[in-house]
Amino acid sequence: MAGDARFFGSSGKRGDLQELREELHSTKLDKKRDAVRKVIANMTLGKDVSSLFADVLNCMQTQSLDLKKLVYLYVVNYSATQPELAILAVNTFRKDSVDPNPLIRALAVRTMGCIRLDAVTEYILEPLRRSCQDSDPYVRKTAVMCIAKLYDIQPELVEEHGFSEILKDLLTDSNPAVVANCVATLSEMSKRNPAFLQLTDQSIQNLLNALNECSEWAQALILDSISHSYHPPTPRAAEAILERVSPRLSHANQAVALSTVRLFLRFSDLLGQQESSRLMRKVGPPLVTLLHAESEIQFVVLRSLNLILRKKGLAAVLNMDVKIFFCKYNDPVFVKLEKLELLALLVGEGNLEVVLSEMRDYANEIDVEFVRKTIRTIGRIAIKFPQAAEPCINLLLELMKTSNGEYVTQESFVVVANIFRRYPGEYEAVIQTLCENLESIDEPEGKAAIIWVLGEYSERIDNAAEILEHFLTHFHDEPAQVRCVLLTGVVKLFLKSPGTATQQMVTRTLKLCTEETDDPDLRDRGYMYWRLLSSDPKVTKEVVLGTKPKISDDSGRLPPKMLETLIHGVGTLSSVYRQLPDTFLAGLAA
Repeated sequence: MAGDARFFGSSGKRGDLQELREELHSTKLDKKRDAVRKVIANMTLGKDVSSLFADVLNCMQTQSLDLKKLVYLYVVNYSATQPELAILAVNTFRKDSVDPNPLIRALAVRTMGCIRLDAVTEYILEPLRRSCQDSDPYVRKTAVMCIAKLYDIQPELVEEHGFSEILKDLLTDSNPAVVANCVATLSEMSKRNPAFLQLTDQSIQNLLNALNECSEWAQALILDSISHSYHPPTPRAAEAILERVSPRLSHANQAVALSTVRLFLRFSDLLGQQESSRLMRKVGPPLVTLLHAESEIQFVVLRSLNLILRKKGLAAVLNMDVKIFFCKYNDPVFVKLEKLELLALLVGEGNLEVVLSEMRDYANEIDVEFVRKTIRTIGRIAIKFPQAAEPCINLLLELMKTSNGEYVTQESFVVVANIFRRYPGEYEAVIQTLCENLESIDEPEGKAAIIWVLGEYSERIDNAAEILEHFLTHFHDEPAQVRCVLLTGVVKLFLKSPGTATQQMVTRTLKLCTEETDDPDLRDRGYMYWRLLSSDPKVTKEVVLGTKPKISDDSGRLPPKMLETLIHGVGTLSSVYRQLPDTFLAGLAA
């Protein structure tokens, strides 16, 4: 193609266009071909050469395949702006559709499908029908894709002229490329009308036979079509299909491997527990292998595994070693964050020690976002397993002492406060250690955690009132989150340690919240506490200091039906973004 660069030197001025017009009418094939190449070059550069439409059209009368391709490219590009002239090319297209050369026949049908004009569409029907029954498989597979284009332009014509039935017949074609294109067309059409793709036992066998001879793209399409559009009549039939496609779990192409995983996840639901477990055990090693691919592929696989392992029973069946998900030094941060999610999901009594040891190393890395996520993950592990709470707290306290980053202390404060909420009254001995690190807290979440601890455990902290008073002096400078927690903390302090000083503090706080703030939520909360304190102190204590429900780790939890739907789409956008497939197909509704 390096020699074609010379065609891009033409300026496209009036004189040049006249020169091109003369060359297009040359009797010499080479000169005419070079002229069309110059026209295409100008078109590629964004120059308007539509005035040469009729002249280029005359070049269609040739047996040169290269020249025909160039002319067809020009016609497709300018058919929208020159619809009247484009119709003039129809007769040549129809003539080429019966040419002895199958490449020319296929090229004519493909080009007619690319001209998105209603006036041209009616002329394509007969050549398209004839091409679907062509003796050459290349022409048939091209015609099949043209039906998809016709459906996109005028869907009603596909039904009226029986092209949907032709497609269903071609599912049993002897050529795998034709079968693959047929599946692709029916899949695209089924996004508007699911009735188009209804696979039978006979067509399934043909699709499975075609897998061995198809391209990777076609294999992924066929596997997805079987997964979405075929319902095995018996568990034995589903098992036979999975056994037959199982070698593709280890396919070199990641798309084929993930399509096979989707098929396994869907069909395994139809099997008994023993057969399902046996077959699903085959899925684990290929997924682990994919974690050695490019980082973008790793991310998709990790997001998919996060869903798969949430399904009841699958984590035990796959039995994945937690060390597989340990972060590597050269992993991108988006991969590291996903691996942390999986570590939190897979941690248990047997691997708790090794996971926390790994977390200790992560917390000393330089990437702030990764370190914060690591500390939050330690907190999630503590909340998830009661037996992990104490070692997790000890690790957090160790990090607060040894780390030089203030963000470590702030994030640890937030996490420890959540652990207190999960296990009230069990780890109060660490409160004094927390209070020694108050000066380094300056972020809203960290301040809110401090104030919550001061209010909740004020009777165990000697200078709780002084610290809360310090926050009150900057009340109007604090964000809404901190002010709301500060109000509750001061009220708790007063209820636990009633006295003149605390009464003055709570009165001052209530006035700040009700008279000197524009925040309606804070003002309403202030009035609520004021009414409670003014009515019955005993009832107020029961309300404010009463036992609260213990928190749990709901991170990433999805409704069961949504989880099931996303699992059946692992490796797709829906599973990566945690959105239902209909979200991405809303614009395709008929």
